[in-house]
Amino acid sequence: MKKITKPIKAYENPEFLNSSDARIIRMLAEFIEPQSKFRKHKIVDTIVFFGSARLKSRKESLAEYNKFKVMNPKIPAFAENLRFAQRQLEMSKYYEDAVELSKRLTHWSMNLGTHSNRFIICTGGGPGIMEAANKGAKSAGGLSVGLNISIPFEQFVNKYVTKDLSFEFHYFFMRKFWFAYLAKCLVVFPGGFGTMDEMFEILTLLQTGKIKKKMLLVVYDERYWKKIINLDGLINHGVINKEDIDSLSFCNNVNQAFSLITKHFEKYYLKKGDIENGEPKLELK
Repeated sequence: MKKITKPIKAYENPEFLNSSDARIIRMLAEFIEPQSKFRKHKIVDTIVFFGSARLKSRKESLAEYNKFKVMNPKIPAFAENLRFAQRQLEMSKYYEDAVELSKRLTHWSMNLGTHSNRFIICTGGGPGIMEAANKGAKSAGGLSVGLNISIPFEQFVNKYVTKDLSFEFHYFFMRKFWFAYLAKCLVVFPGGFGTMDEMFEILTLLQTGKIKKKMLLVVYDERYWKKIINLDGLINHGVINKEDIDSLSFCNNVNQAFSLITKHFEKYYLKKGDIENGEPKLELK
């Protein structure tokens, strides 16, 4: 008797699931999986850290700098490499500040006495400032989220992200959705194209009224960012209004940032009734 071969179910067919026709299914998967995990862990909202993936801890940067210092000055590009190592050592202060700020915010949120997990640290899951923020949360004994993206470089998930809250995205727009949707605060440390892209996207959403919640946007180190971006120039040329940058709050040290963020949450998101009755659940509209 001839054996009848049944066709493969669509949801078990890798060829179909990876085809262009199934793209919408893959998009939905990147929407639904994080939603499911956040509900499982009772995560109501987040504090998102943005910043350069290239920055290293002071310990790593110092080791690199000392390695170049003992090299033969006659080696080609010695001076250039030494200057770069010195610059990385100077920039490592931002890594250390991100660790400390994340640690303090996690301690603070864990002691709120709420039933849900509030103001959880969230990053892009990679190295640099992202690693620093996840590291700070872990050292405080708290959860932290890593929304990683598949790109040709700097794509590995750092070891400090909570395992069950580590995500790998293919679609940038879906990753950005999850950055913005749960965030009550964004902390923007010094960074490059990716950091500026994320910061300006949030600014645009605030400017156009697409984000209606009380979102705090902390820009860390006023001197750095005003050297990189001429916001006054944009105002003077009439391409933005002065009030368009009211959403930006510049901070220059950990104490200042911690105070600003916690006071913002206490004012807008931690009313007495919220804690007594339980916080709002993760619901998508």
